[in-house]
Amino acid sequence: MARPSKYPRELRERAVRAVAQAMAQGEYPSEFEAIRTIARKLGIGSPETLRKWIRQAEVDGGTRPGKTTQELAEIRELKKEVAELRRANEILKTSSAFFAAELDRQSRF
Repeated sequence: MARPSKYPRELRERAVRAVAQAMAQGEYPSEFEAIRTIARKLGIGSPETLRKWIRQAEVDGGTRPGKTTQELAEIRELKKEVAELRRANEILKTSSAFFAAELDRQSRF
């Protein structure tokens, strides 16, 4: 199970918007400088964290190829379901083998 995010969604959205606005206004010579400065101002532990948020927002917005946040959540849920079904299938296999052996023993007497 994934741990809850250390940062609230509002902070993430605000940080992504701040970098986009700063780049649109030409406030920084590079996107990296904007990310680094804004991450420090907002108390985000690592500029890499903010960079990942920006890239995911670009994917969600359709400007970058990749899996959207919604698709990733759906994949995560489907993986959980597959794991649960596999566990149930193993239980059923074990129990059917057990009962088959029981029936085989009863028919001999």
